[in-house]
Amino acid sequence: MPHPSPVILGDAPLSVADVVAIARHGVPVDVASAALDRVAASRAVIDAKAADPNPHYGVSTGFGALATTFIAPERRRQLQASLIRSHAAGTGAEVETEVVRALQLLRLQTLASGRTGVRPVVVRTYADMLNAGITPIVREYGSLGCSGDLAPLAHIALAAMGEGEVHDAQGEPISAAQALSAAGIEPLVLEEKEGLALINGTDGMLGMLCLALHDLELLLDTADLAAAMSIESQLGTDAVFAEDLMALRPQHGQTVSAANLRAFLGASPIVHSHKGPEDGRVQDAYSLRCSPQVHGAARDTASHAETIAGRELSSVVDNPVVTLDGRIESNGNFHGAPVAAVLDFLAISVADVASVSERRTDRALDPARNRGLPPFLADEVGVDSGLMIAQYASAGIVSELKRLAVPASVDSIPSSAMQEDHVSMGWAAARKLRRALDGLARVLAIEILTGARALDLRAPLRPGPATGAALQLVRTVAAGPGSDRFLSPDMEAVTELVRSGAVLRAAKEQTDD
Repeated sequence: MPHPSPVILGDAPLSVADVVAIARHGVPVDVASAALDRVAASRAVIDAKAADPNPHYGVSTGFGALATTFIAPERRRQLQASLIRSHAAGTGAEVETEVVRALQLLRLQTLASGRTGVRPVVVRTYADMLNAGITPIVREYGSLGCSGDLAPLAHIALAAMGEGEVHDAQGEPISAAQALSAAGIEPLVLEEKEGLALINGTDGMLGMLCLALHDLELLLDTADLAAAMSIESQLGTDAVFAEDLMALRPQHGQTVSAANLRAFLGASPIVHSHKGPEDGRVQDAYSLRCSPQVHGAARDTASHAETIAGRELSSVVDNPVVTLDGRIESNGNFHGAPVAAVLDFLAISVADVASVSERRTDRALDPARNRGLPPFLADEVGVDSGLMIAQYASAGIVSELKRLAVPASVDSIPSSAMQEDHVSMGWAAARKLRRALDGLARVLAIEILTGARALDLRAPLRPGPATGAALQLVRTVAAGPGSDRFLSPDMEAVTELVRSGAVLRAAKEQTDD
């Protein structure tokens, strides 16, 4: 494949897709020459203020609670280096490479705005590190989400100074000094204001929000497919998803989910086999009938989160900033509240979608509710347990997702001698959302695995083209009904089909005109 063209930074806001492409897939970046000109112009403002005998925050003073302490010119390089070293105080497990790359990218985008006062060499160094695949080691704990993601961003800056540890392009741990040397990158020696500019941002929580929005779009479509397989195999009806019924409640997300369900179920021989008054069922249970309402609410939540992410991707988050008219002004834009709130909102929706999915799985295994299927879809009832414990796993995940849905953003622990007396906890909200999305993928995989076996057991009736394609793909990694076998590998394999989007693509290929 040809090498992808670089994403140009500094001319326009990044999109969520840009963040995913660069952070997850290694697409290179470049900085617009006009952006570098703006960076140089704002640096000239900082240089002028540095010579001013009057104190300017972050230029000639200490930081946080030490903002009133004047720093002599000969000590300012030490001040910037000390800031980064002291703030690179993360602890715990290493954060995923894609998250760290998103951190690097989003801070670089802000630096390229020309509003932070750094020198052009700082911008170029961050771009070169990203393109060389140098990924600083950032640890799980350390950020309160205000003043932004200080500790995670400090680990990035520390590596740019040639200190600390990184992973190279092959993922091997190596010292930052070695990695920079191998890539021909000169370590930064920070000047006035630059240390602050490198760490005052919401880039970690925003990067994780962008990655989550990308992944959730896939998972919500997959949830519609999983629901279709459950509805079909449990002899449910698709009549409740009719377009005119959805129009009575014009919620956009609900409309999209219902359209997906109609497409997945419309040509199903199983669904058509029991249409009409002779079916005897007045209406399906909520977990089947209300799938578009639950999935749709999550879609609308994601739509709101995308709006917030778009605004953040258009923002310059630093403190202080260099204004267009040459002032250096303190501000509170580094506070993570807008991002933290939607991260928590998404975690609630993720838990709800997983919860209704688990309920559909449970119905498929219960002979009192599954319309004639064997208990737990077992082969030899009593000897075999079928998918009984797969549902246990799903229930256990859903229980954890409910705990993860407890908002982080309502918490606040004051810091910096009460100077930073209200914090967003946005980093924590983002970390738990990543775990929640992993759980949702697994819960949906268990429902698809269950739906596939239930559809097989409806033979000689056959599923529709879309659900049948999903079933056939599942059968390439997990065998059909039969005696009990080691189940965990099947669950993991179907989870990978969900995460990769393969099972959704297989179904959608049958619905495309």
